[in-house]
Amino acid sequence: MRVTMIGTGYVGLVSGACFADFGHVVTCVDKDASKIEKLKAGEIPIYEPGLEDLVETNVKQERLFFTTDPEEAIKSADAVFIAVGTPSRRGDGHADLSYVYGAAEEIADLMEGYTVVVTKSTVPVGTGDEVEAIIAKKRARDDFAVVSNPEFLREGAAIKDFKIPDRVVVGTEDQRAMEVMRELYRPLFLNETPILFTNRRTSELIKYAANAFLAVKITFINEIADLCEKVGANVQEVSRGIGLDNRIGKKFLNAGPGYGGSCFPKDTLALTKTANDHDSPIRIVDTVVEVNAARKKAMADKIIAAMGGDVSGKQIAVLGLAFKQNTDDMRDAPSLDILPALQKAGATIRAYDPASMEEAAKHLSDIQFCDGPYHAIEGADAMVIITEWDQFRALDMKRVQDLLKTNTVIDLRNIYSKPDMEKRGFNYVSIGRP
Repeated sequence: MRVTMIGTGYVGLVSGACFADFGHVVTCVDKDASKIEKLKAGEIPIYEPGLEDLVETNVKQERLFFTTDPEEAIKSADAVFIAVGTPSRRGDGHADLSYVYGAAEEIADLMEGYTVVVTKSTVPVGTGDEVEAIIAKKRARDDFAVVSNPEFLREGAAIKDFKIPDRVVVGTEDQRAMEVMRELYRPLFLNETPILFTNRRTSELIKYAANAFLAVKITFINEIADLCEKVGANVQEVSRGIGLDNRIGKKFLNAGPGYGGSCFPKDTLALTKTANDHDSPIRIVDTVVEVNAARKKAMADKIIAAMGGDVSGKQIAVLGLAFKQNTDDMRDAPSLDILPALQKAGATIRAYDPASMEEAAKHLSDIQFCDGPYHAIEGADAMVIITEWDQFRALDMKRVQDLLKTNTVIDLRNIYSKPDMEKRGFNYVSIGRP
């Protein structure tokens, strides 16, 4: 089938490359000429394991194309995916749908023949109705169908999540559109992937509900971690003890500095705004949003306390800046709250992240970015682990001791053993462990 992807951000680029790898002919469209030229030259604008090879392979096999000109791509498409950003709208926290509606206008002007228009972007309930209304102003309703097909891609594991998903959700009651979507995802049908067909509004809500539930789990275990520190319990053992219950599950029960990234912060906020607009507040999610924001700020206080209550004039080595490992995404990363607070308290920061330092430099100032973890640690008064990159999990601790001015290590991801670190002579502070 011929597929057009409007938007070459994280979702659009990964989805487009994966559909091409399924055997479809995919054209990715973006208004950013610089980005398109780089993609044509084989430069990938985001860090995602395996994506560069996947794009290169499908470009060479002439199944994946990039352009700034939407006309031919939309005219020839069987399905046009809207995969543009829906950031939080400044001032009120609602999802900004201007890019989605702009894409709908463009599709209405250019499509020819029956076309399935698919919202891949994360959008509030009812957005598909508005997209349909925009297109219906210019096209007969028999010429198109608007489908919701939310993405469930984890940054750092997006290709696997697309090709071996837990489920695919498709929101449509149009039979012709169902057949198109079945054909697009046919390789997954063959692998017996659960594919759930619902009405459009249900599909739109599934995405927000899933992200909100996961955010609740993260925030719950973070608050349990705080309690563990007060009562002398071990949050990792608590997580294991409750995670072995099949009704709860072990995933998303790792205590840390708070959630960030491209989805959870904006999606939980957008869900609460939608719920309040319909006089059906989701108070548990309201609280999660507030608690998570406070937690990220509290991590700076935890670091300062571990360093004796005063960081003025001290150097702090920070390992990890992105909101999670295997990505360069800095959106709502805990480091964006933690580092400025430490600087305000008088500390200077030496930081290293394997992928996100270029992006971090756009958001953080007066940071010395280093060439590796040991370069960051050299001469510092303390080492702080913010992101759980694999390369930070097996540092040479003798070398760390030799490079640090003191033996203070603050591990906000619990990647080291507390007894082992204390046996080595470190002043070791972690999350939720006595």
